[in-house]
Amino acid sequence: MELKFIVESLLFSAQKPLSERELRELFVATADQPDSDDSAEVFKAVKEPDLTTALEELARDHEQAQRSYRLVCVAGAWQFVTQPEYAPWLKALVGQKNRPPRLSQPALETLAIIAYRQPITRAEIEQVRGVSVDGVMQTLLERGLVSPLGRAQVIGHPMTYGTTALFLEYFGLGRLEDLPAADELRRLNIQKPPAPVTADAGLATAPPEQLAVQDQQAESQQGPESHSDSLQATP
Repeated sequence: MELKFIVESLLFSAQKPLSERELRELFVATADQPDSDDSAEVFKAVKEPDLTTALEELARDHEQAQRSYRLVCVAGAWQFVTQPEYAPWLKALVGQKNRPPRLSQPALETLAIIAYRQPITRAEIEQVRGVSVDGVMQTLLERGLVSPLGRAQVIGHPMTYGTTALFLEYFGLGRLEDLPAADELRRLNIQKPPAPVTADAGLATAPPEQLAVQDQQAESQQGPESHSDSLQATP
């Protein structure tokens, strides 16, 4: 019994895409069942890289067979999908599902900037596009295509944004590295605000013992004249 054929049966029967980690958990769960046989025990120790190799080989097998379906990895999970040219007949079979409206051109442009330059702040996106993106960002957030990633270490600590797993699924990508080349977007110079500073960075960050040394040095540099002036000014 070959590993790739076990994986094929699991993906064929699954109601959702499965990642290598989920597949490995299924192999462990199978071996732990009371009625499992020796073959299940053999595959219990399978590693995720072995599963990846089996999945890639299986995908090549189906591609070479030129079937009406193929095996693809989308957003880090594997699933069988039909070839695009059979879409008209499938639509007639299942009917048109209610799908969210298509993204507008401004939304696609904003999404492209986020995808290639993430993590990125809203101000940086507006700097590239030259217009406000408040409405567009709200749409992308509501659609689940982008999400907050954290705070930027600059003045004001604005929120940064990046794409989600749903973004990969929406565009049929396995990972972000599969994005088409867009060197112009990657090379685009974005003026970032300076990092937050205090009024006296040295004073704010120096330890107490260093501050004491600095005070002594300052007093010695003033010299005796400064001390005499201060004494004469005392009533």
